[in-house]
Amino acid sequence: MNNRRALNSFLIGGLAAMAASPVFASSHMDAPRITLDDAANTTDVYAFISQDAQGRQYLTTALAVYPFQEPGVGPNNYQFDERVRYSIHVSLEDAIAEGEPSISYHFDFSTAYANDRTIRQAFLGPIDPAGDGAFPANQNLRQTYAITMEDHRTRRDEVIGDGLRDGLIVPVNNQGLLTRFYNQNDDGDMPAKEGVASNGALDPYTASAVAELKGGYVAFAGQRDDGFYADIQSIFDLDFSFGANTGTPSKPFDSQGGYNVHTIVFNIPLDALNIIEGRGVNETSRPAQIAGVYATTARSRFNRARGPYDQAGRQGNPLFVEALLPLSQKDQYNEGLPEDDAQYGDAVDNPELLALLGGSELIPGLLRSIFIPDMIKVDLTTGPARLAGGESFNRLGVFGGDVLQSQFQDPFGNGGLIPGGWPNGRRFGDDVIDIAIIALGLAGPGPDFSGVEADRVSENDITYNQVFPYAATPLNGRAYTLRSSGDASSGE
Repeated sequence: MNNRRALNSFLIGGLAAMAASPVFASSHMDAPRITLDDAANTTDVYAFISQDAQGRQYLTTALAVYPFQEPGVGPNNYQFDERVRYSIHVSLEDAIAEGEPSISYHFDFSTAYANDRTIRQAFLGPIDPAGDGAFPANQNLRQTYAITMEDHRTRRDEVIGDGLRDGLIVPVNNQGLLTRFYNQNDDGDMPAKEGVASNGALDPYTASAVAELKGGYVAFAGQRDDGFYADIQSIFDLDFSFGANTGTPSKPFDSQGGYNVHTIVFNIPLDALNIIEGRGVNETSRPAQIAGVYATTARSRFNRARGPYDQAGRQGNPLFVEALLPLSQKDQYNEGLPEDDAQYGDAVDNPELLALLGGSELIPGLLRSIFIPDMIKVDLTTGPARLAGGESFNRLGVFGGDVLQSQFQDPFGNGGLIPGGWPNGRRFGDDVIDIAIIALGLAGPGPDFSGVEADRVSENDITYNQVFPYAATPLNGRAYTLRSSGDASSGE
């Protein structure tokens, strides 16, 4: 199962092409114009099948934005922008090839202050958790949000959660002493708590912001550790030895190590993802077998909340814009739609990056099957994916023997076993750089790929949670390591 030929067969198998990539995840600086708009800048998109303690299964989706947040800054704090609409789009079956969403979920934020006659923007004092869906007394910066479902199948809109009424609050950022419960031993001088394996073990700030909504949806929005790990600096420094050839003392380092992002994590019940056929009394539905996930950000045209909006950012698979598209097309992609992605075919068929890496010719049609249109594809029939930190999870996914059983496809001719992670969706912890390099035949001779560490970075700077919201605890402004350099740093 874990061989390059099998994976390539899987990738070019029509709808079974689950978004593998010969490129290297997110630099977070993908297109010229979006680098000027941090709050709308998408960093990573995740999508995978999960299961909660009660056995309910979901398509877990996540959108991370606002890159390179150094922990503990002040007096102002990083936050979601109420003038930006954050959206997660899901395409089902035939709609994937058409590049059209079947359902869109829009997240709109509102901002208020308990006291605006102080220099203390975020905190008026120590933050003692107030309980589910309520703001602590000393939380000064208070953000809530609404979630609107736009159902393109039925042409209906529905608000599925709104602000304090439904517990849709954004927890405080991790400052340090004032937010001690984010940190080890509930000590504000200690590093952030590592990931946990049960809901009861979540820190109280995170737990209080997990909202269960009507229809079985579950939502979280707030600051998290940047869950992507890789030596991106070396890639764009054209150092594909990742410091090994230069003897650089600081190499390798995780270019996102030490930084936080703002992250929306959204559980969509699988029974909400149906193929609807017919109209009125003749309407029928059945469970969808495959989904495509991508995200967009859109900024209000008149610089005020609630639109009208102009799209600013878009992301499906990692590094499509950075590593495949020329400068002349990068902004165009971010501001465009998947249904128009065929125009990027030439850049996809003849990637400049592969020549830089010294790779050979690509399998015809391989990249088109992944990126045209650009969505992360997820088999919805497999049952839950393994999670980072749990039993049998492997950062190399299929190349580490981490597979799932599909109920509707058998691309390998092996009884329906398919990748347990990327390129079948994308989980927190998937080492997309090494998976991609193996898939291209640039690393991992023979059938055993367990030792592949192409960029010499093989883990995140903090472990992930094995329960919702899965993304790791935001790093502490008083105790964190920037870029895995070994030097303790603190916020400004």
